[in-house]
Amino acid sequence: MSKSGRVYNKFLVTYLSPQRGRVAGIAIALFASIGLQVLNPQILRYFIDTAVAGGPQRLLVQAALGFMAIALIRQSLAVAATYFSETVAWSATNNLRLDLVQHCLQLDLAFHKAHTPGELVEKVDGDVDALSRFFSQFVLQVVGNGLLVAGVLGVLWWEDWRAGLALSLFAVIALGILSRLQALAVGPWRLYRQISAEFYGFVGEYLSGLEDIRANGATGYVMDRFYRILRQWLKAFHRARLTSTLLWGTTVGLFSVGTAIALALGAYLWSRNAITIGTVYLLYYYATLLEEPIEKIREELEQFQQATASFQRIQDLLQQQSHLHPAGRAVLPQGALDVKFEAVCFGYDAAPTLENVTFDLPAGQTLGLLGRTGSGKSTLARLLLRLYDIQHGEICLGGINVAEVPLSILPHRIGLVTQDVQLFQTTVRNNLTFFNPRILDEQILKTLADLGLMPWLERLPQGLDTQLGADSSGLSAGQAQLLAFARVFLKDPGLVILDEASSRLDPTTEALIERAVDRLLGKRTGIIIAHRLETVRRADQILILEQGRVVEYGDRIGLACDARSNFSRLLQAGTVQKV
Repeated sequence: MSKSGRVYNKFLVTYLSPQRGRVAGIAIALFASIGLQVLNPQILRYFIDTAVAGGPQRLLVQAALGFMAIALIRQSLAVAATYFSETVAWSATNNLRLDLVQHCLQLDLAFHKAHTPGELVEKVDGDVDALSRFFSQFVLQVVGNGLLVAGVLGVLWWEDWRAGLALSLFAVIALGILSRLQALAVGPWRLYRQISAEFYGFVGEYLSGLEDIRANGATGYVMDRFYRILRQWLKAFHRARLTSTLLWGTTVGLFSVGTAIALALGAYLWSRNAITIGTVYLLYYYATLLEEPIEKIREELEQFQQATASFQRIQDLLQQQSHLHPAGRAVLPQGALDVKFEAVCFGYDAAPTLENVTFDLPAGQTLGLLGRTGSGKSTLARLLLRLYDIQHGEICLGGINVAEVPLSILPHRIGLVTQDVQLFQTTVRNNLTFFNPRILDEQILKTLADLGLMPWLERLPQGLDTQLGADSSGLSAGQAQLLAFARVFLKDPGLVILDEASSRLDPTTEALIERAVDRLLGKRTGIIIAHRLETVRRADQILILEQGRVVEYGDRIGLACDARSNFSRLLQAGTVQKV
């Protein structure tokens, strides 16, 4: 078996083995239908020969009733096969979607920065949907219709070796031509699916930035790019459909030749008195019956072409590996965690983002992290959570190298609050607890009361069970930020990182949260990433970054009192008091 064949076989076994019963139902319905298809023409021949010979009407009625009964049974089998195949396809593709989503969630941020959400949605949904027939019917249809062809040819050989030989040659030539042509469309359909993914990525990107696009008058540029992608998409679609149409046209031509062979052969044998008129019709019927399985095989091959393009793209996604090195099994200590950076270097590409960064933050203290936009402040927080791995140096939490801590543990011991708050379309409770059932409602209510969110919660129709939809149930930007703080309270981490977390709060809401932030940082280590000096007045230490390098690090009060320090000069240029 070829490598690609083994991959397809592994996919089928993985996603169809849990549904053995339904697959067996499809097989039984399909193979029973094949047997009845081969039997029905025999009844027709009997009816014709009996009528021509002037046989009793009772026999003709029985033959007609038998033919109709078989037709009804075949329809019932078709309904059963459709039910089982649709159920199998739905279950298999949903399981594949789950595996793809789980795989994407395990990939590092470098992968997600390189692929738009729309592109991933197209792979997880569009490409998987194209595989639904592959999972449910491809193998059974190809094998079943292959058996139908073999059964028809076997009966023809039994009836007359000349008919069997002629139509066997026809079937072999037809299948050979179609099998050679079926590979032509794989490349065009792969390109079509790729442009489809780019289109959905483009739509997702610009819909998310619609406000900025309209405010800055960039609508014309967006529409121009939209039209360009559509033109490429249409061109790729026409090319892909052309190759599929080539298969269709070849099949129609072959069917015409097959029918002509059957009619000519039947006329010749009947003129020689070798067969009855009923057998002439039998030859014609079987010749036309060959059209259906060959056409089915052609359709399955065409579907397989499209499925192959999608399958290859899914394989490419599954073969993507996280650049994060496997973590060990180290356990972080409870309580506040000290933070140590030792000669840390990191870059998203060739240019370094952080270079030789070194500092030591004792447990329970707070670090104020300052610097211009792009100096590496947010990158430092991402490295602590191991969203990326450093290229050089060492990062330690609680005296343990973060590379030795399981990735699933770090988010529970590090609380991160950013400017952008992600709210999910689920209940308020789930939004606050991140679906952790061990957090009790009493803890949630106490935290919301401390943050001043109880009046908002009391206005909700179902309290903690209220669904937060797209409008977030009237939640303001400030209230959303407070919910993000509540999440950190409920998680009770040893290290808290506030990445410009109060930048979206109005003065009233910011004043409301100050007491809660003091409480949050009281028994924990804290890192406050800020552009504004007011936000670091509670810091014990100050670290200033410039183009990824540490330009100043030390005690906040000491730096504030040192007129030669960068921090002191920043204070003098700002409005905040020194101590």
